[in-house]
Amino acid sequence: MKKNMGSIDKIIRIVVALLIIVLFFAKILSGTVAIILLVISLIFILTSIVGFCPLYRIFGLTTCKTKATNNE
Repeated sequence: MKKNMGSIDKIIRIVVALLIIVLFFAKILSGTVAIILLVISLIFILTSIVGFCPLYRIFGLTTCKTKATNNE
């Protein structure tokens, strides 16, 4: 599994996930929407840890910096 997530992407996902979790435990989010957002936040955390997003693969996206090669 080739990594397709850059550092900034990982940081943004973790911050958003933590914000959702805090809002849930502060009882600002509740009900079905809260459960769905919690699942999404867990997915964000897992994909950030692994560095791979399956949706990026499907759509051919990557946020990783590409390494320049010198073919001189």
